[in-house]
Amino acid sequence: MKRDGRLSGVLHVLLHMAEQDGPVTSEILAQAMQTNPVVIRRIMAGLREQGYVASERGHGGGWRLARPLDQVTLADIYAALGAPSLFAIGHRNADPQCLVEQSVNAALDGALGEAEAVLLASFANVTLAQLSADFHARMVAHPHAHRDIPHDRHDDRG
Repeated sequence: MKRDGRLSGVLHVLLHMAEQDGPVTSEILAQAMQTNPVVIRRIMAGLREQGYVASERGHGGGWRLARPLDQVTLADIYAALGAPSLFAIGHRNADPQCLVEQSVNAALDGALGEAEAVLLASFANVTLAQLSADFHARMVAHPHAHRDIPHDRHDDRG
């Protein structure tokens, strides 16, 4: 079953953007995420509507963060993405009149609902500033590690 990696990918992009001195183009972000710039623009447009990023047009333009990292949580970004399903498992609805199916679905719904509440509460307690601090600690520990986006935003090699 395919997993939805949008939250992870968007967090990745936002942290890279935080490292830049100015706006970052969709093309450079797409290279880092190994996707098409159109996908980046679509996602970023949704984040712009929620006030998490801003865009600048013209030469030297691109995307930039619109809020300080300590004012944005994982829960905020998750909600801005449309609150995608957190779990790949679910229940079947082949025969909604089947009492066995109803019992199984009720049990699964209850357990999944509890797990989702715990996960979302955890998301609400993690800010992008915390992720950035962890990233910086890892950079110190591994100074020659791979980076997806070059720190010179005009350099499109990476």
